[in-house]
Amino acid sequence: MLRTRSALCGTLLALLEEKPFEQVTVREITRRAGVGYATFFRHYPDKEALLNDLAADQISELIDKTLPILFAADSLVASRETCAYVDARRKLWSALLTGGAAGTVRHEFIRQAKLIAAGKPPAESWIPADLQVVYATGGTIDILAWWLQQEPALPVERIADILDRLVIAPTLARS
Repeated sequence: MLRTRSALCGTLLALLEEKPFEQVTVREITRRAGVGYATFFRHYPDKEALLNDLAADQISELIDKTLPILFAADSLVASRETCAYVDARRKLWSALLTGGAAGTVRHEFIRQAKLIAAGKPPAESWIPADLQVVYATGGTIDILAWWLQQEPALPVERIADILDRLVIAPTLARS
């Protein structure tokens, strides 16, 4: 089960680096993964469910770096860590954030961030906590997606500064 899931997720990820999600078929995924077509459907009802599974795993890893921005004493340091993490996995995050899967990834990212933030004590802020998470997470995703499309790529430090000044610091403002 775990090996099949891993093969399917890895194959979908590779295909997302080649083309938009809408152009990927279940037959293509199974053929490249070396998994039977019927086996696919024992694990997932459709390719969207596989994408959700892949996105959830990848987002869980990134969220460990991203969500602390909202709770960090120095949001610029946390922004740098987030950007460095994405930069080290640039191909993966380019596929997830700039291709046809971007909407699904955004939704899953915000969903996970809300769950984690709900377990934190509410911060004193002028903005409702739920909106703070949605705005900061959505803004972070948008900036990262924009950055991943730039040629030549801007340095991590520059993007971290933009992220912090445009999204994080204003969101955390206590006034």
